[in-house]
Amino acid sequence: MPLIMKNNINNNNNVTSTCLFSVPTLFLLFTLLSILSITFFFPFSISNPSFSLPSSSSSFINVYVTDLPRSLNYDLLHRYWSFNSDSRLGSDADLEIRSTHISKTLEFPPYPQNPLIKQYSAEYWIMGDLMTPHEMRTGSIAKRVFDARDADVVFVPFFATLSAELQLAMAKGVFRKKVGNDDYLRQREVMDFVTNTEAWKRSGGRDHVFVLTDPVAMWHVKDEIAPAILLVVDFGGWYRQDSKSSNCTSSEMIQHTQVSVLKDVIIPYTHLLPRLHLSENQERRSLLYFKGAKHRHRGGLVREKLWDLLINKPGVIMEEGFPNATGREQSIRGMRTSEFCLHPAGDTPTSCRLFDAIQSLCIPVIVSDNIELPFEGMVDYSEFSVFVAVGDALKPDWLVDHLQKISKEQKDEFRRSMARVQPIFVYDNGHPGGIGPVPLDGAVNHIWKKVHDKLPLIKEAIIREKRKPTGVLAPRRCHCT
Repeated sequence: MPLIMKNNINNNNNVTSTCLFSVPTLFLLFTLLSILSITFFFPFSISNPSFSLPSSSSSFINVYVTDLPRSLNYDLLHRYWSFNSDSRLGSDADLEIRSTHISKTLEFPPYPQNPLIKQYSAEYWIMGDLMTPHEMRTGSIAKRVFDARDADVVFVPFFATLSAELQLAMAKGVFRKKVGNDDYLRQREVMDFVTNTEAWKRSGGRDHVFVLTDPVAMWHVKDEIAPAILLVVDFGGWYRQDSKSSNCTSSEMIQHTQVSVLKDVIIPYTHLLPRLHLSENQERRSLLYFKGAKHRHRGGLVREKLWDLLINKPGVIMEEGFPNATGREQSIRGMRTSEFCLHPAGDTPTSCRLFDAIQSLCIPVIVSDNIELPFEGMVDYSEFSVFVAVGDALKPDWLVDHLQKISKEQKDEFRRSMARVQPIFVYDNGHPGGIGPVPLDGAVNHIWKKVHDKLPLIKEAIIREKRKPTGVLAPRRCHCT
């Protein structure tokens, strides 16, 4: 645990003359003051990545929760659990939960266990933290306030991913349309409600927080939420650059490019595989493991090329599929018995596969040139991951040769570093409905810490906008980094 010191003010009247102290006494005092100075300026151990609660109220973040109707969050879960079965959403885990009928009557129903949806469950755990009664919120750095004027940020409690997944399950053909699209109607209801609040009008939405873990969440209103703080797993579903503007020389922002590491927060996918502790690690017989779909779109085209290069290499296991109910055990076995786990880009630059690898102590091999990662600045991924340029990975035999040259000592150090950061990527607080104290060093607190770090820039943007004369618009800058 880090040592937190209170500032003490010494009363100078108690010291009449320095000559009252002997030389040994002065030496001891000097030593003590040196230790106290180091403790004061470096209160957290650099070698210990564990998270600690802030020592002052200014380090907490005050969060106001917009008063959206339950039909836009927890009642969507009731709707999900009312389905008897569905080809897209059905899974053995969900069928088991449905059979109890308990989920239909709970105030805070469980989130789906179907991996297609569970991987995006950040919205559920962040909301659960804020819905937890004050006396139980012992671990969170987010302090809920009930007047928007007292808030640092305004949280919008819309289960945007669940809304999108329900629509894709029931009527995928109209997902990109507005007519007959229940998800669009919910998006419209959220924006009509939020933009008419005094909180939004004061800030232009710049201090509002939306959770958009699924790349298609709130797809129809992306232009409207562009000023807000967006919690996203990556930027892959947002960029729509064409050949004329891809060099980023225009003074106007590229259409649909409304995300930036300056204002938004990259958050982790929810891992689907259980944690393997370092003490449980055993011999790893395979060099490299991958399980997933071979064919992907956009940046994921590299995956198909890698597949063809690696499929017949000794020590390399390439498996088609998803870690659902039938493939989960296969994924656990593959990740726990391989030294490295391949993480190529898919439809978007990242996926939950990276966080499954971390929980399995399988060293990630990241082949994705445009990847953004959660909690950078708090986590140094180079301490437990291997980053490979796409151009190098696509050279015949290059990747396997590169991995084989990594020493056992280096691999062991990678795994020790990985074990230290495993808790940082965990959302689940172990409480029914997500209502209860969050893990002190878990994902939810790290997300709020990242949002807290952006407050000065957000406040500056709000103030700059206020002083602009009527009719003058701020230039929409292109964020390339």
